[in-house]
Amino acid sequence: MRLDRKYRKWIDWWKVILPLRNIRFFPPRFIIRDPIVEGVSQAFKKGHEVAVIVYHIRNLQDISQWFGESEMEMAIQTLKKTFREVTEQEQRTDSIILIDYHYGDGFTVYFQVEDDIEQRVFDVEALMNKLYMDMKHSLSSNPIYDQLIVDKGFMFIDKSYTSVQDAIYSGRKQALTMAEKRVKSEYLEMRYKMKKIIQKKEIRMFAQPIMDMMTKEIHAWEMLTRGPEGTNLEMPLRLFSVARQTGNLYDLEMIVLERIFEKMKETGCHQEIFVNFTPLTLGNKRFVQDLQTQLANFSTVNPRQIIIEMTEQDSVDEKKGLIDNIKKLRTLGFRFALDDTGAGYSNLYSIGEILPEIIKIDRALIQNIHESSVNESMLRGILLVAREVGSRVVAEGIEKGEEISVLSRHEVDYAQGYYFARPTDFTHQLLASHS
Repeated sequence: MRLDRKYRKWIDWWKVILPLRNIRFFPPRFIIRDPIVEGVSQAFKKGHEVAVIVYHIRNLQDISQWFGESEMEMAIQTLKKTFREVTEQEQRTDSIILIDYHYGDGFTVYFQVEDDIEQRVFDVEALMNKLYMDMKHSLSSNPIYDQLIVDKGFMFIDKSYTSVQDAIYSGRKQALTMAEKRVKSEYLEMRYKMKKIIQKKEIRMFAQPIMDMMTKEIHAWEMLTRGPEGTNLEMPLRLFSVARQTGNLYDLEMIVLERIFEKMKETGCHQEIFVNFTPLTLGNKRFVQDLQTQLANFSTVNPRQIIIEMTEQDSVDEKKGLIDNIKKLRTLGFRFALDDTGAGYSNLYSIGEILPEIIKIDRALIQNIHESSVNESMLRGILLVAREVGSRVVAEGIEKGEEISVLSRHEVDYAQGYYFARPTDFTHQLLASHS
Protein backbone atom coordinates (compact mmCIF):
# COMPACT_ATOMS: atom_id res chain seq x y z
CA MET A 1 0.00 0.00 0.00
CA ARG A 2 2.74 2.39 0.93
CA LEU A 3 4.57 1.73 -2.32
CA ASP A 4 1.33 2.27 -4.26
CA ARG A 5 0.79 5.71 -2.66
CA LYS A 6 4.36 6.69 -3.42
CA TYR A 7 3.93 5.61 -7.04
CA ARG A 8 0.70 7.59 -7.39
CA LYS A 9 2.41 10.67 -6.02
CA TRP A 10 5.26 10.15 -8.51
CA ILE A 11 2.82 9.87 -11.42
CA ASP A 12 1.07 13.06 -10.35
CA TRP A 13 4.35 14.97 -10.26
CA TRP A 14 5.43 13.85 -13.74
CA LYS A 15 2.21 14.59 -15.59
CA VAL A 16 2.68 15.71 -19.17
CA ILE A 17 0.03 17.23 -21.39
CA LEU A 18 0.25 16.66 -25.17
CA PRO A 19 -1.34 18.28 -27.10
CA LEU A 20 -3.87 20.46 -25.34
CA ARG A 21 -6.69 20.06 -27.82
CA ASN A 22 -6.76 16.31 -27.02
CA ILE A 23 -5.69 16.28 -23.38
CA ARG A 24 -4.08 13.02 -22.30
CA PHE A 25 -2.05 12.17 -19.24
CA PHE A 26 1.05 10.05 -19.57
CA PRO A 27 2.54 8.11 -16.63
CA PRO A 28 6.35 8.15 -16.36
CA ARG A 29 8.23 5.85 -18.69
CA PHE A 30 11.85 4.88 -18.94
CA ILE A 31 12.39 8.10 -20.91
CA ILE A 32 10.12 10.68 -19.31
CA ARG A 33 10.35 13.19 -22.15
CA ASP A 34 9.20 10.88 -25.00
CA PRO A 35 5.93 12.83 -25.53
CA ILE A 36 7.85 16.10 -25.67
CA VAL A 37 10.33 14.69 -28.19
CA GLU A 38 7.48 13.34 -30.30
CA GLY A 39 5.61 16.65 -30.32
CA VAL A 40 8.69 18.74 -31.15
CA SER A 41 9.73 16.28 -33.88
CA GLN A 42 6.31 16.57 -35.50
CA ALA A 43 6.54 20.37 -35.45
CA PHE A 44 10.00 20.24 -37.07
CA LYS A 45 8.76 17.86 -39.79
CA LYS A 46 6.05 20.38 -40.69
CA GLY A 47 8.69 23.10 -41.04
CA HIS A 48 7.76 24.98 -37.86
CA GLU A 49 9.95 26.40 -35.10
CA VAL A 50 9.49 25.51 -31.43
CA ALA A 51 10.06 27.92 -28.56
CA VAL A 52 10.93 26.80 -25.03
CA ILE A 53 9.46 28.90 -22.21
CA VAL A 54 10.80 28.23 -18.71
CA TYR A 55 9.19 29.30 -15.43
CA HIS A 56 11.66 28.80 -12.58
CA ILE A 57 10.44 29.21 -8.99
CA ARG A 58 13.47 30.78 -7.37
CA ASN A 59 12.40 30.60 -3.71
CA LEU A 60 10.52 27.29 -3.59
CA GLN A 61 12.62 25.90 -0.73
CA ASP A 62 12.17 29.04 1.38
CA ILE A 63 8.40 28.93 0.96
CA SER A 64 8.34 25.26 1.92
CA GLN A 65 9.96 26.21 5.24
CA TRP A 66 7.57 29.12 5.83
CA PHE A 67 4.30 27.32 5.07
CA GLY A 68 5.25 23.67 5.63
CA GLU A 69 5.92 20.95 3.08
CA SER A 70 2.39 19.48 2.97
CA GLU A 71 0.82 22.91 2.42
CA MET A 72 3.40 23.73 -0.23
CA GLU A 73 2.84 20.41 -1.99
CA MET A 74 -0.87 21.13 -2.32
CA ALA A 75 -0.07 24.62 -3.56
CA ILE A 76 2.25 23.26 -6.26
CA GLN A 77 -0.44 20.86 -7.50
CA THR A 78 -2.93 23.73 -7.64
CA LEU A 79 -0.33 25.85 -9.43
CA LYS A 80 0.12 23.17 -12.09
CA LYS A 81 -3.62 22.63 -12.52
CA THR A 82 -4.23 26.36 -12.90
CA PHE A 83 -1.35 26.78 -15.30
CA ARG A 84 -2.68 23.89 -17.38
CA GLU A 85 -6.07 25.60 -17.57
CA VAL A 86 -4.78 29.05 -18.59
CA THR A 87 -2.45 27.44 -21.15
CA GLU A 88 -5.33 25.48 -22.65
CA GLN A 89 -7.19 28.74 -23.23
CA GLU A 90 -4.28 29.97 -25.37
CA GLN A 91 -4.24 26.85 -27.54
CA ARG A 92 -4.42 27.66 -31.24
CA THR A 93 -6.06 25.33 -33.71
CA ASP A 94 -2.92 25.24 -35.86
CA SER A 95 -0.25 24.88 -33.19
CA ILE A 96 0.85 22.72 -30.30
CA ILE A 97 1.60 23.58 -26.72
CA LEU A 98 3.27 21.00 -24.51
CA ILE A 99 3.86 21.31 -20.77
CA ASP A 100 6.69 19.44 -19.08
CA TYR A 101 6.91 19.31 -15.26
CA HIS A 102 10.34 17.75 -15.43
CA TYR A 103 12.13 19.45 -12.57
CA GLY A 104 11.12 20.31 -9.05
CA ASP A 105 11.54 24.09 -9.10
CA GLY A 106 9.39 24.96 -12.07
CA PHE A 107 7.98 23.88 -15.41
CA THR A 108 8.49 24.36 -19.13
CA VAL A 109 6.19 25.12 -22.05
CA TYR A 110 7.07 24.10 -25.60
CA PHE A 111 5.22 26.30 -28.08
CA GLN A 112 5.09 25.95 -31.87
CA VAL A 113 5.49 29.05 -34.03
CA GLU A 114 4.95 29.25 -37.75
CA ASP A 115 8.30 30.39 -39.15
CA ASP A 116 11.54 32.23 -38.46
CA ILE A 117 10.39 35.84 -38.85
CA GLU A 118 12.23 38.04 -36.35
CA GLN A 119 9.09 39.42 -34.74
CA ARG A 120 7.97 35.97 -33.58
CA VAL A 121 10.25 36.72 -30.62
CA PHE A 122 7.58 39.12 -29.40
CA ASP A 123 4.82 36.56 -29.98
CA VAL A 124 6.58 34.16 -27.61
CA GLU A 125 7.48 36.82 -25.06
CA ALA A 126 3.89 38.10 -25.04
CA LEU A 127 2.61 34.56 -24.54
CA MET A 128 5.14 33.90 -21.77
CA ASN A 129 4.06 36.99 -19.82
CA LYS A 130 0.34 36.50 -20.46
CA LEU A 131 0.30 32.90 -19.24
CA TYR A 132 2.09 33.93 -16.07
CA MET A 133 -0.18 36.91 -15.37
CA ASP A 134 -3.32 34.84 -16.04
CA MET A 135 -2.07 32.21 -13.62
CA LYS A 136 -1.28 34.81 -10.93
CA HIS A 137 -4.72 36.36 -11.34
CA SER A 138 -6.41 32.98 -10.95
CA LEU A 139 -4.45 32.24 -7.77
CA SER A 140 -4.61 35.70 -6.17
CA SER A 141 -6.72 34.52 -3.23
CA ASN A 142 -4.01 32.22 -1.85
CA PRO A 143 -1.24 33.97 0.17
CA ILE A 144 1.36 31.36 -0.82
CA TYR A 145 1.39 32.49 -4.44
CA ASP A 146 2.01 36.11 -3.47
CA GLN A 147 5.35 34.99 -2.03
CA LEU A 148 6.54 33.10 -5.12
CA ILE A 149 9.44 34.62 -7.05
CA VAL A 150 9.23 33.27 -10.59
CA ASP A 151 11.95 33.83 -13.19
CA LYS A 152 10.88 33.59 -16.84
CA GLY A 153 12.99 32.95 -19.93
CA PHE A 154 12.65 31.57 -23.44
CA MET A 155 14.71 30.25 -26.33
CA PHE A 156 14.07 28.68 -29.72
CA ILE A 157 15.18 25.08 -30.21
CA ASP A 158 18.16 24.71 -32.54
CA LYS A 159 17.23 22.43 -35.45
CA SER A 160 20.86 21.74 -36.35
CA TYR A 161 21.22 19.04 -33.67
CA THR A 162 21.19 15.48 -35.03
CA SER A 163 19.17 14.38 -32.00
CA VAL A 164 15.87 16.13 -31.23
CA GLN A 165 16.24 15.10 -27.59
CA ASP A 166 19.64 16.83 -27.39
CA ALA A 167 18.17 19.93 -29.08
CA ILE A 168 15.32 20.05 -26.54
CA TYR A 169 17.73 19.67 -23.62
CA SER A 170 20.00 22.43 -24.94
CA GLY A 171 17.06 24.77 -25.65
CA ARG A 172 15.59 24.29 -22.17
CA LYS A 173 18.97 24.82 -20.56
CA GLN A 174 19.48 28.08 -22.45
CA ALA A 175 15.94 29.25 -21.63
CA LEU A 176 16.62 28.50 -17.95
CA THR A 177 19.84 30.47 -18.25
CA MET A 178 17.88 33.44 -19.58
CA ALA A 179 15.34 33.06 -16.77
CA GLU A 180 17.90 32.91 -13.98
CA LYS A 181 20.40 35.31 -15.59
CA ARG A 182 23.27 33.56 -13.86
CA VAL A 183 26.13 36.03 -13.84
CA LYS A 184 28.97 33.50 -13.75
CA SER A 185 27.78 30.96 -16.28
CA GLU A 186 26.00 30.66 -19.63
CA TYR A 187 24.16 33.99 -19.37
CA LEU A 188 27.43 35.90 -19.20
CA GLU A 189 28.69 33.95 -22.22
CA MET A 190 25.50 34.70 -24.18
CA ARG A 191 25.75 38.38 -23.34
CA TYR A 192 29.42 38.41 -24.38
CA LYS A 193 28.59 36.79 -27.74
CA MET A 194 25.82 39.30 -28.35
CA LYS A 195 28.04 42.28 -27.49
CA LYS A 196 30.70 40.91 -29.84
CA ILE A 197 28.20 40.63 -32.71
CA ILE A 198 27.09 44.22 -32.15
CA GLN A 199 30.59 45.63 -31.77
CA LYS A 200 31.86 43.89 -34.91
CA LYS A 201 28.53 44.24 -36.73
CA GLU A 202 28.66 40.53 -37.51
CA ILE A 203 25.34 40.15 -39.25
CA ARG A 204 24.41 39.26 -42.82
CA MET A 205 21.47 40.56 -44.84
CA PHE A 206 19.36 38.24 -46.95
CA ALA A 207 16.48 39.28 -49.19
CA GLN A 208 13.27 37.74 -50.51
CA PRO A 209 11.42 39.28 -53.47
CA ILE A 210 7.85 40.56 -53.24
CA MET A 211 6.12 40.00 -56.57
CA ASP A 212 3.57 42.21 -58.33
CA MET A 213 0.60 39.91 -58.97
CA MET A 214 -0.44 41.80 -62.08
CA THR A 215 2.90 42.24 -63.87
CA LYS A 216 4.55 39.09 -62.42
CA GLU A 217 7.69 41.17 -61.84
CA ILE A 218 9.63 41.94 -58.65
CA HIS A 219 8.06 44.94 -56.95
CA ALA A 220 10.04 45.06 -53.69
CA TRP A 221 12.39 43.16 -51.39
CA GLU A 222 11.99 42.13 -47.77
CA MET A 223 15.31 42.25 -45.93
CA LEU A 224 15.99 39.44 -43.44
CA THR A 225 18.75 39.14 -40.85
CA ARG A 226 21.18 36.29 -40.16
CA GLY A 227 23.80 36.10 -37.41
CA PRO A 228 27.41 34.89 -37.80
CA GLU A 229 27.49 31.88 -40.09
CA GLY A 230 27.98 28.51 -38.42
CA THR A 231 27.22 29.76 -34.89
CA ASN A 232 24.25 29.04 -32.62
CA LEU A 233 23.11 32.65 -33.19
CA GLU A 234 22.98 32.38 -36.98
CA MET A 235 19.20 31.99 -37.28
CA PRO A 236 17.14 35.13 -36.59
CA LEU A 237 14.85 33.69 -33.92
CA ARG A 238 17.75 32.77 -31.65
CA LEU A 239 19.68 35.94 -32.51
CA PHE A 240 16.78 38.26 -31.66
CA SER A 241 15.77 36.17 -28.62
CA VAL A 242 19.19 36.58 -27.04
CA ALA A 243 19.34 40.27 -28.04
CA ARG A 244 15.95 40.90 -26.44
CA GLN A 245 16.78 39.12 -23.19
CA THR A 246 20.26 40.61 -22.81
CA GLY A 247 19.13 44.21 -23.42
CA ASN A 248 20.76 44.54 -26.86
CA LEU A 249 17.72 44.53 -29.13
CA TYR A 250 17.73 48.22 -30.03
CA ASP A 251 21.44 48.26 -30.89
CA LEU A 252 21.07 45.13 -33.01
CA GLU A 253 18.15 46.54 -34.99
CA MET A 254 20.00 49.80 -35.66
CA ILE A 255 22.94 47.79 -37.04
CA VAL A 256 20.49 45.92 -39.25
CA LEU A 257 19.25 49.27 -40.58
CA GLU A 258 22.81 50.41 -41.28
CA ARG A 259 23.58 47.18 -43.15
CA ILE A 260 20.44 47.60 -45.27
CA PHE A 261 21.38 51.15 -46.21
CA GLU A 262 24.87 49.90 -47.12
CA LYS A 263 23.37 47.23 -49.38
CA MET A 264 21.07 49.75 -51.04
CA LYS A 265 24.00 52.06 -51.75
CA GLU A 266 26.21 49.19 -52.96
CA THR A 267 23.63 47.78 -55.39
CA GLY A 268 21.98 51.04 -56.45
CA CYS A 269 18.62 49.48 -55.68
CA HIS A 270 15.65 51.72 -56.48
CA GLN A 271 12.88 49.26 -55.61
CA GLU A 272 10.94 49.33 -52.37
CA ILE A 273 12.65 47.74 -49.36
CA PHE A 274 10.71 46.18 -46.48
CA VAL A 275 12.58 46.49 -43.17
CA ASN A 276 11.49 44.60 -40.04
CA PHE A 277 11.42 46.51 -36.75
CA THR A 278 10.08 45.31 -33.45
CA PRO A 279 7.49 47.59 -31.80
CA LEU A 280 9.86 48.14 -28.88
CA THR A 281 12.46 49.72 -31.16
CA LEU A 282 9.87 51.72 -33.10
CA GLY A 283 8.60 53.22 -29.85
CA ASN A 284 12.07 54.10 -28.55
CA LYS A 285 12.58 57.83 -27.89
CA ARG A 286 15.94 57.71 -29.71
CA PHE A 287 14.67 55.98 -32.84
CA VAL A 288 13.60 58.91 -35.03
CA GLN A 289 16.80 60.87 -34.37
CA ASP A 290 19.02 57.82 -34.90
CA LEU A 291 17.22 57.04 -38.15
CA GLN A 292 17.75 60.60 -39.38
CA THR A 293 21.46 60.27 -38.57
CA GLN A 294 21.63 57.11 -40.69
CA LEU A 295 19.89 58.90 -43.57
CA ALA A 296 22.46 61.70 -43.38
CA ASN A 297 25.23 59.11 -43.70
CA PHE A 298 23.57 57.50 -46.74
CA SER A 299 22.33 60.40 -48.84
CA THR A 300 21.40 58.15 -51.80
CA VAL A 301 18.75 56.34 -49.74
CA ASN A 302 15.27 57.72 -50.33
CA PRO A 303 12.89 57.31 -47.35
CA ARG A 304 10.07 56.77 -49.86
CA GLN A 305 11.73 53.46 -50.73
CA ILE A 306 11.54 52.17 -47.17
CA ILE A 307 8.54 50.25 -45.84
CA ILE A 308 8.85 49.78 -42.08
CA GLU A 309 7.31 46.41 -41.32
CA MET A 310 5.92 45.88 -37.83
CA THR A 311 3.75 43.47 -35.88
CA GLU A 312 1.26 44.20 -33.10
CA GLN A 313 2.17 46.84 -30.53
CA ASP A 314 1.00 44.65 -27.61
CA SER A 315 4.57 44.33 -26.35
CA VAL A 316 5.23 48.06 -26.16
CA ASP A 317 5.02 49.69 -22.73
CA GLU A 318 4.70 53.20 -24.12
CA LYS A 319 2.07 52.92 -26.85
CA LYS A 320 1.88 56.69 -27.24
CA GLY A 321 5.59 56.83 -28.08
CA LEU A 322 5.08 54.31 -30.88
CA ILE A 323 2.20 56.23 -32.46
CA ASP A 324 4.09 59.55 -32.14
CA ASN A 325 7.16 58.06 -33.83
CA ILE A 326 5.04 56.65 -36.68
CA LYS A 327 3.61 60.14 -37.32
CA LYS A 328 7.10 61.72 -37.33
CA LEU A 329 8.50 59.08 -39.67
CA ARG A 330 5.63 59.52 -42.10
CA THR A 331 6.49 63.22 -42.41
CA LEU A 332 9.99 62.11 -43.48
CA GLY A 333 8.54 59.91 -46.21
CA PHE A 334 8.63 56.47 -44.58
CA ARG A 335 5.68 54.12 -45.02
CA PHE A 336 4.45 51.27 -42.83
CA ALA A 337 3.37 47.67 -43.22
CA LEU A 338 1.41 45.74 -40.60
CA ASP A 339 2.72 42.18 -40.53
CA ASP A 340 1.02 38.89 -39.62
CA THR A 341 -2.54 40.07 -40.29
CA GLY A 342 -4.81 37.09 -39.80
CA ALA A 343 -2.43 35.34 -37.37
CA GLY A 344 -3.34 34.43 -33.80
CA TYR A 345 -1.88 37.55 -32.17
CA SER A 346 -2.96 40.08 -34.79
CA ASN A 347 -6.17 42.07 -34.66
CA LEU A 348 -7.94 44.23 -37.18
CA TYR A 349 -8.22 47.09 -34.68
CA SER A 350 -4.54 47.88 -35.27
CA ILE A 351 -5.23 48.53 -38.95
CA GLY A 352 -7.63 51.35 -38.06
CA GLU A 353 -5.24 52.72 -35.46
CA ILE A 354 -2.02 52.69 -37.52
CA LEU A 355 -3.55 53.00 -41.02
CA PRO A 356 -0.67 51.11 -42.66
CA GLU A 357 0.12 51.67 -46.31
CA ILE A 358 0.69 47.90 -46.61
CA ILE A 359 -1.12 44.99 -44.95
CA LYS A 360 0.76 41.68 -44.98
CA ILE A 361 -1.45 38.60 -44.67
CA ASP A 362 0.09 35.87 -42.53
CA ARG A 363 1.16 32.64 -44.19
CA ALA A 364 -1.05 30.60 -41.83
CA LEU A 365 -4.10 32.05 -43.61
CA ILE A 366 -2.62 31.68 -47.12
CA GLN A 367 -1.30 28.12 -46.79
CA ASN A 368 -3.56 25.76 -48.81
CA ILE A 369 -6.16 28.52 -49.13
CA HIS A 370 -7.44 26.79 -52.27
CA GLU A 371 -8.68 23.98 -50.00
CA SER A 372 -10.24 26.17 -47.29
CA SER A 373 -13.42 28.17 -47.86
CA VAL A 374 -13.04 29.61 -44.33
CA ASN A 375 -9.57 31.01 -45.08
CA GLU A 376 -10.81 32.39 -48.39
CA SER A 377 -13.65 34.17 -46.58
CA MET A 378 -11.14 35.63 -44.10
CA LEU A 379 -9.04 36.82 -47.05
CA ARG A 380 -12.08 38.59 -48.52
CA GLY A 381 -12.69 40.28 -45.16
CA ILE A 382 -9.12 41.54 -44.88
CA LEU A 383 -9.18 42.81 -48.47
CA LEU A 384 -12.41 44.67 -47.75
CA VAL A 385 -10.83 46.39 -44.73
CA ALA A 386 -7.64 47.13 -46.70
CA ARG A 387 -9.55 48.81 -49.51
CA GLU A 388 -11.58 50.80 -47.02
CA VAL A 389 -8.43 52.33 -45.47
CA GLY A 390 -6.49 52.55 -48.74
CA SER A 391 -3.89 49.87 -47.99
CA ARG A 392 -2.23 47.57 -50.48
CA VAL A 393 -2.02 43.87 -49.60
CA VAL A 394 0.89 41.40 -49.61
CA ALA A 395 0.15 37.69 -49.24
CA GLU A 396 3.00 35.85 -47.49
CA GLY A 397 4.10 32.22 -47.54
CA ILE A 398 3.11 31.32 -51.10
CA GLU A 399 4.30 27.80 -51.94
CA LYS A 400 1.82 26.48 -54.52
CA GLY A 401 0.41 27.56 -57.85
CA GLU A 402 -3.11 26.83 -56.61
CA GLU A 403 -2.65 29.47 -53.90
CA ILE A 404 -1.63 31.97 -56.58
CA SER A 405 -4.86 31.27 -58.48
CA VAL A 406 -6.99 32.12 -55.45
CA LEU A 407 -5.02 35.32 -54.79
CA SER A 408 -5.33 36.39 -58.43
CA ARG A 409 -9.08 35.78 -58.37
CA HIS A 410 -9.38 38.15 -55.40
CA GLU A 411 -7.02 40.74 -56.95
CA VAL A 412 -4.41 40.66 -54.17
CA ASP A 413 -1.73 43.25 -54.97
CA TYR A 414 1.52 41.43 -54.12
CA ALA A 415 2.78 37.97 -53.16
CA GLN A 416 5.84 36.60 -51.40
CA GLY A 417 7.07 33.08 -50.65
CA TYR A 418 9.17 30.07 -51.58
CA TYR A 419 7.09 29.63 -54.75
CA PHE A 420 8.99 32.61 -56.17
CA ALA A 421 12.32 32.52 -54.29
CA ARG A 422 13.89 31.66 -50.96
CA PRO A 423 15.77 34.33 -48.97
CA THR A 424 19.36 34.59 -50.23
CA ASP A 425 22.16 37.16 -50.35
CA PHE A 426 20.68 40.49 -51.43
CA THR A 427 23.47 41.41 -53.88
CA HIS A 428 23.15 38.06 -55.68
CA GLN A 429 19.36 38.36 -55.75
CA LEU A 430 19.45 41.83 -57.27
CA LEU A 431 22.04 40.91 -59.91
CA ALA A 432 20.07 37.80 -60.87
CA SER A 433 16.84 39.78 -61.21
CA HIS A 434 18.50 42.29 -63.56
CA SER A 435 20.26 39.69 -65.73
